Amino acid sequence: MDYIQTDAITNYGNSGGPLVNLDGDVIGINTLKVAAGISFAIPVDRIRQFLADSYNRQASGNSLPKKKFIGVRMVQLTPSLIRDLKEREPEFPDVSSGVYIYEVIPGTAASRGGMSDHDVIIGINGQPLHTTQEVSDAIRHSTSLFVLLLYGPTLSMVIIVGE
Repeated sequence: MDYIQTDAITNYGNSGGPLVNLDGDVIGINTLKVAAGISFAIPVDRIRQFLADSYNRQASGNSLPKKKFIGVRMVQLTPSLIRDLKEREPEFPDVSSGVYIYEVIPGTAASRGGMSDHDVIIGINGQPLHTTQEVSDAIRHSTSLFVLLLYGPTLSMVIIVGE
């Protein structure tokens, strides 16, 4: 999913609120905080599309199949995010792409498998990884995942059995 990176302060109290531009237009929904001064919002166009799709599914009586969930909150690494994270986290690995795990939810498959907050996923099931969509696709199509992680100089592989 594409996000809008912002320096607006986002926390559990205001997550879900609007992100507005200087003209007062709503441009997104505040969603997550990666570090102090690095937050993300879901673009308003994605919200509109989600609401339209949900309404159409409900009106037609169709429902989506149950989604698989491993228990991570993640964001795709971009050059600017990598630069910001390296400034804030001395142990941040030397990568040019990947997916940053900013939270592993306790008690989930990811937590039981050994994933930790601030890990960087660089591969899944033997394939290099660059986007959150690739993580989502792997979760959707596999019952277990072989995940290659980096944290600082440490490279590890964990096995996640989906729920």
